Amino acid sequence: MKGLFNSKKAPKKHSAGDSADSHHTHSQSHSTSIPQKLQPQVSRSEPSSPAKPSPTTSRSPTKKSARPASPALREQTKSRSARPSARHSTDQTSSSSRRSKVDPNTHPLNLPPDELKRLSAQFKMGSRSSLDKMDLDKDTPAPPSSPPPPQQQASFSVPVNSTPTNGVKKGANGEEGDGPAPPPPAHRSNPSSPVPTDSEAAEAHKADGNKFFKQRDYSRAIAEYTSAIQLMPDEPTYLSNRAAAYMSDGQYESALEDCSRAVDLDPQNAKFLLRLARIYTSLGRPDEAMTTFSRIHPPASAKDMAAAREMQQHVRAAQDALDRGTSGSMVLHALDQAEKLLGPGAGKPRKWQLMRGNAYLKMGGVNSFGEAQNVAMALLRQNSQDPEALVLRGRALYAQGENEKAIQHFRKALSCDPEFKEGIKWLRTVQKLDRMKEEGNTDYKAGRWQSAFDKYSAALQVDPSNRGINSKLFQNRALCRLKLRQYAEAISDCDRAISLDGSYIKARKTKANALGQAERWEDAVREWKSIHDLDPEDRTIPKEIRRAELELKKSQRKDYYKLLGVGKDADEVMIKKAYRKLAIVHHPDKNPNDEEAAERFKDISEAYETLSDPQKRARYDSGEDLIDPSDMFGGGGMGGGMAGGIDPEILFSMMNGGASFGGQGFGGGGFGGRSRPQGFPGGYHFG
Repeated sequence: MKGLFNSKKAPKKHSAGDSADSHHTHSQSHSTSIPQKLQPQVSRSEPSSPAKPSPTTSRSPTKKSARPASPALREQTKSRSARPSARHSTDQTSSSSRRSKVDPNTHPLNLPPDELKRLSAQFKMGSRSSLDKMDLDKDTPAPPSSPPPPQQQASFSVPVNSTPTNGVKKGANGEEGDGPAPPPPAHRSNPSSPVPTDSEAAEAHKADGNKFFKQRDYSRAIAEYTSAIQLMPDEPTYLSNRAAAYMSDGQYESALEDCSRAVDLDPQNAKFLLRLARIYTSLGRPDEAMTTFSRIHPPASAKDMAAAREMQQHVRAAQDALDRGTSGSMVLHALDQAEKLLGPGAGKPRKWQLMRGNAYLKMGGVNSFGEAQNVAMALLRQNSQDPEALVLRGRALYAQGENEKAIQHFRKALSCDPEFKEGIKWLRTVQKLDRMKEEGNTDYKAGRWQSAFDKYSAALQVDPSNRGINSKLFQNRALCRLKLRQYAEAISDCDRAISLDGSYIKARKTKANALGQAERWEDAVREWKSIHDLDPEDRTIPKEIRRAELELKKSQRKDYYKLLGVGKDADEVMIKKAYRKLAIVHHPDKNPNDEEAAERFKDISEAYETLSDPQKRARYDSGEDLIDPSDMFGGGGMGGGMAGGIDPEILFSMMNGGASFGGQGFGGGGFGGRSRPQGFPGGYHFG
């Protein structure tokens, strides 16, 4: 717009040189040669009509609008120049000039006008062949009928034949020449520091590891020490440092491996040996720790060795208690003290766990056997093929009476280690016990009481330490003694069985029966009541208590059998013979000076009278004579129901035995009929 208002002043600003260059460029723009499109445009575009000059011709060459057009603008102008109207082409050129004026960055080099004039002169002197060669790589030119504006011709030739100056002014005559700029010099590397060696890099990792170790960041310290070891694998210091980091992080097995390697590389290093001994102590290996302490010169201090020495004493005390067969609780106490000296987070040594399991077996009892099984299962979870753990669990099952399962575990242990002596020993022991016990049971069922007794006695010598099995063997032997009428010995065997297993109810029942057969009814009643306290759900025990109490009452009356000196199974002939013999001896006429002779003769006569009468004898044997008839029926007669707490089974047993109703039930006018002797109610026959 400024050019339009100042069109009259524009010719005054043109110089002679500028006009010549403009005329020369305009004359060449109408030629049909293709390379002329590459000429640099120095002056403004000529007007399409001489009568009316274009406003762009009045612009000064120093303005920004004198910049050559960009290649993109040149392509746009070429497409528009193909239209048939020359006037429209001129208008497009003017529009392009105006856009160039608006956009100052249409050319990437942004050259000043003086440089453009120099380049234009240089282009005219250049070789045409080079222009032709460069045109081969460009787009196909527009038809000659519509030549492109000169401004677009200059915009392409400038970057090809001239070296960009980036705003640097050249000489007035262009002394640099037409050749391309020389290539830049090759890059030369000049490192600021030399490449570090492996030892230097390892030392750097070690320093970083020490820093992280002091910060208690043990995982990162281990990573740094590991990097140092990878660079210098035979450097014992790095191994020892990583062992210290592993130890602080609770990874004692890894620490032991690293520290052992460090000691192998430097056997005389006291620091490495001291660290190795501490690792052994943390892992529960006091013997190896003390051996390592002995290698240190000068010797380690007593403070350094205190933990290992104390741990060694506790472990030895536990082993001695286990070997001597003393109380298992002493073994557990010593192991508890030793475990307090382990490293933080360290697992219990396998050897100690096996000792603990054996101590539980020695203690006996259901709870102890369960604890032993827990120890064995914990070891088997770590290694299912551990023969010692398999034997430990088999022994726990064997102690609980599960011999079949125990044998399976012993065989599995031997499949893992056929030469394992403990497995062989316990397998043979259990198999021998099972065989001898089964032989004894066979003899007992066959009525060979003495043979069964001998088999049970021999089985007791096989494994005196097995409390559960031996308690059963003592109870079985007591049954044999009962059959042999060795009541005192039977009671002794029952006591030994109960001492081995206080919860063994069967042995207590056998003892109560033995007391009854030994006619110690007061003790028998007491034993049955204690059994009822242990097992209140057993409904048979109250019946046994009532029967024992009845026998106790019977034992407190006169014993007619003892008075006559006969057994309870004596027949009428034996009773009569015994009476006659005693009557002669104790008759008052035969003992005139003995005041007690008359009383003895009276008792003998009473005994003979009762025992010689079958009905009276049956009532005497059943204890019917001890029961008050008013206690048998409440309120008089049968309608009142049973009273007095009398067991109906005992009542009907007595009635059927010696007081059955005569004839066919309640006929015949009262009690009568034939009676038959009965033994102890409920099937217990003595004598």
